[in-house]
Amino acid sequence: MAHDDTAAHIWASLWSNILITIVKLGSAVWTGSGAMLAESIHTAADTVNQLLLLQGLREAQTPPDADHPLGHGRSAYFWSFMVALFMFLGGGVFSVYEGIQHVLHPEPVHDLPVAIAILGLSLLLDCWITYGNIRAFNNRRGREGFFSHLRSTKDSNLVVVFGENAAAVLGLAVALVSLLLAEVTGDPRFDAVGTLLVGVVLIGVAVFLAIEIKSLLTGEAADPRILETLRAEVNADPMVCEVLNAIAIQQGPGEVLVAAKVRVENSLDARGLVTVINDLEARFKSRCREVRWLFIEPDHTD
Repeated sequence: MAHDDTAAHIWASLWSNILITIVKLGSAVWTGSGAMLAESIHTAADTVNQLLLLQGLREAQTPPDADHPLGHGRSAYFWSFMVALFMFLGGGVFSVYEGIQHVLHPEPVHDLPVAIAILGLSLLLDCWITYGNIRAFNNRRGREGFFSHLRSTKDSNLVVVFGENAAAVLGLAVALVSLLLAEVTGDPRFDAVGTLLVGVVLIGVAVFLAIEIKSLLTGEAADPRILETLRAEVNADPMVCEVLNAIAIQQGPGEVLVAAKVRVENSLDARGLVTVINDLEARFKSRCREVRWLFIEPDHTD
């Protein structure tokens, strides 16, 4: 269900960005606005990014095989990291470069009301899409704070989509203000500064996404709730004395690996030991359905 929800948000962003890219690019060519060109490139980059995220979702669903016995879940994190890299280079760095060039060599902007109207409409559409992302986060985070959940969630795709759309809203607002200032003052350098600031926004968001996704890509611990649930199940079982050691690793969106050592009652024979461990695993997995791989080893010491 979470996978379908994330895919729906990606598809919604993809189709809206295709439409907005065409409109923005046409406006940029018509008006000669550097800020509009930066926004066109930004939206075009976001369109490519959504295709990369969809590829990551597709690969993450590939069943385990001999070469990848734990599945391909981390493919989603790889493609999310590529999105952050593409946003940094294809959107942020290029926009900064264009902004510097327009500051050094300002060019007049034509038909500013057209560009302002298009930016305003684009801003409204991106605000609507971003609001949808926020609602999706609110449905998942429970009582956790919004920004805390943004950093702790293991669904990199939803984080990237939100980051892209939030950056789009902020970038559009910056571009809109810069064009309004250029129109009021007659100074095209305001448009150039807007281009530069759009690039700075994109670079900042890209760096944040890269840091968050790198942690997932290299093997981040799963939600602490999972190990808390395991310990609760152990405490409720009179035949299992304690958890000696346990780890829970996020293998992909909605996929967790858990390995644990537990101490059991000495009175158990081999058959009873197997039954106790199997029962514990069944109860635990029924409460934590995101646990796809579970290895529980009985032992006396860690």
